[in-house]
Amino acid sequence: MDAEFLEHAAELAERGRGTTHPNPVVGAVVVAAGAVVGEGWHERKGGPHAEVNALAAAGKRARGATVYVTLEPCTHHGDTPPCADALIEAGVARVVAGQTDPHPGHGGGLARLREAGVAVELPEGELGFRCRQQIEEWRIWVTERRPFVTYKVAVTLDGRVAMPDSRWVSGEDSRRLVHVLRAASDAVAVGMGTVRWENPRLDARGVPVVCQPRRLAFGQGPLPDDSELELRSGPLREELEALAADGVQSLLLEGGPTLAAAFLEQNLVDKLLMFVAPKLSGEGSGMLAGLHGPIRLTRLDARSVGDDVLIQGYVHEP
Repeated sequence: MDAEFLEHAAELAERGRGTTHPNPVVGAVVVAAGAVVGEGWHERKGGPHAEVNALAAAGKRARGATVYVTLEPCTHHGDTPPCADALIEAGVARVVAGQTDPHPGHGGGLARLREAGVAVELPEGELGFRCRQQIEEWRIWVTERRPFVTYKVAVTLDGRVAMPDSRWVSGEDSRRLVHVLRAASDAVAVGMGTVRWENPRLDARGVPVVCQPRRLAFGQGPLPDDSELELRSGPLREELEALAADGVQSLLLEGGPTLAAAFLEQNLVDKLLMFVAPKLSGEGSGMLAGLHGPIRLTRLDARSVGDDVLIQGYVHEP
C-alpha cells in the first residue's frame, strides 16, 4: 500500500511541472484508515508546499493519519513556513518521504518529525529512485551548483554519428522526441564545431513549449552572423556554474564528439541518451573523441522509438 500512495503522490507532483521553477515538483497524499482523505502538490513558486495543500484538503482527518510525500518535508522559513512544523501541528502519526532533501539549508525534516514522535520512513530500491529521478535536475543544481547535464547523441549500429548519404542518423520519431527534450530543458548546447558545420537553431519545434530553452555554443567564436546562439567561451565548469547561478537547472548537450568527451573528462555529464539507428555508416566519426579511461553507467534502460532504440544510462545516478 505504501508504494501505491507514494506513486500517487508522484503523479500529483507532475501537475506542478513548469510552474514551480526554481523549486522542485512535490506531491503529497494524506491517508487515514486506508483511504485518501487529502492530496496536494506544489503548484507555484511562493505558494504553499504540497504537504500544506494536502493537510488543508484533509482538515481534521489528518490527525493520526499517514502522509506520503515525494520529498522530505522542509524545515526552513522561506516564502512559506516549514512543512515539518505543519505536519506536527496537524497531528499526523506517520510520514513516508520518497527521498531526503539534499539542499544544504533545507534538510532535517525527518529528524524534526522523529523528535516530535512522528514515525518516519524512507522507501528503498526502485520507488525511492523514481522519486529522486523526478527531480534529478534540481538535486544536482542545489548540491553541485551547476545544471544537470544530459548528453544526447544519435549513432549508427557501428557507432558513427553521421551517415554519408543522409543529413539524419536517427528516424523521425526520435527527432521529434529530441524536440520534446529541448522543450523540457532550461538550456540546449553544442560546440563550435557543430555550429560551423550545421549552424543549428537548437529551439524546440513542432511540440508544446512553455518557454524556449536558452541556446548555447561552447567554444571560441566567432558565431556566424545569422546565429541566434549564446557563445560561452570560458572553462566548462565555470560556465556551468554561471548558468546555474542564473537559474539554469538542466542542460541538454547535443555537441559533437570533441565537446562530449570534454564534458565527460571533466565529470560534467550526468545522464546519457543514445539513439541507435538500424543503419551502418562504415565511415566517419564516433560518438566521442579523445576520451581517456572508461566511464561506467548505471540504471541502463532501452526502449524503441520508431525504428530506433533509445538507450539511457546514468553517469551520476540521482
